[in-house]
Amino acid sequence: MMRNITLPALAALALAGFPAHAGDAAAGKEKSTVCAACHGPDGNSPSPEFPRLGGQYEDYLYQALLDYKTGRRKNPIMAAQVENLSPADLGDLAAYFATQSGLYQKR
Repeated sequence: MMRNITLPALAALALAGFPAHAGDAAAGKEKSTVCAACHGPDGNSPSPEFPRLGGQYEDYLYQALLDYKTGRRKNPIMAAQVENLSPADLGDLAAYFATQSGLYQKR
């Protein structure tokens, strides 16, 4: 009986903090125009000063944005950029950048 309860509980904990649904990449593209100034229009920054977002995992990008919003990641520029974004906005941005090519081309 304990085994039947433990597995679903562990699965729920593993998924906690991640978006309940995938973001909308098309909506994320429209919302990403301000991001292009530093990260490039497709998330592949021409400058080594800014991280490449293109091709990163969607859940990683979502969590990173959420961490800037909540202050778990400390960067005053990023904190200001995400301050007024909703969880859906964060998900849309994560979905858009995840669909772009990055350092390693998707197969």
